[in-house]
Amino acid sequence: MLNDTLIDNTIWILRKAFKKNKAQIWKALEKEFSKSRSNRRLINIKRLDKITNNGDIIVVPGKVLGNGTLGHKLTVYAYSFSDTAVNKLSTAGAEIISLHSLINKYPDGKGVRIIG
Repeated sequence: MLNDTLIDNTIWILRKAFKKNKAQIWKALEKEFSKSRSNRRLINIKRLDKITNNGDIIVVPGKVLGNGTLGHKLTVYAYSFSDTAVNKLSTAGAEIISLHSLINKYPDGKGVRIIG
């Protein structure tokens, strides 16, 4: 039940951000989080290293896992992170950001990419 409540809150926050800012990325993320749990994305640090560049701002609508290493700085929001992923992201100088902070910092969604 707790997980369902967190998802419902996340969807509500994204819907509110879309209505306020009219940024399509928040609507797209709302759709991603509305999918069933079995369709949520899992992405390893190794893949993030390959498909992102230094300074990118990314959203993973799922879980970031700790396999691999990251060689540059990112700003990352994900629904969840493994403990190993958090350690590796911190070591690489990446910023793990909350959904509220992400929306407040980038209300129009410019420069924010959905990964996974």
